[in-house]
Amino acid sequence: MATMLKKDLVESVAKTASVTKKEAGDAIDAVFESITKALKAGDSVLLTGFGKFEVRHTASRPGINPKTLQKIQLPARTVPVFRSGKALRAAVK
Repeated sequence: MATMLKKDLVESVAKTASVTKKEAGDAIDAVFESITKALKAGDSVLLTGFGKFEVRHTASRPGINPKTLQKIQLPARTVPVFRSGKALRAAVK
């Protein structure tokens, strides 16, 4: 199983959309930047048929340091989450 890198994605988009690699790269960068801005603002991004990007907040909780087995307090976090859409799940199946 191979991993698709960003350069591979740019090449694929350029070929599929019949545009230059520069134009495809700029478009992909713009999409990623827009998604990042929306998540930073606390908004979710829904791409119908593909999936939903959203931000989740986790509360502070107790944990254990695996090296020392000492109890520690894990801080609260805000993390980006992606949930795949029905069409994407079906396509991958």
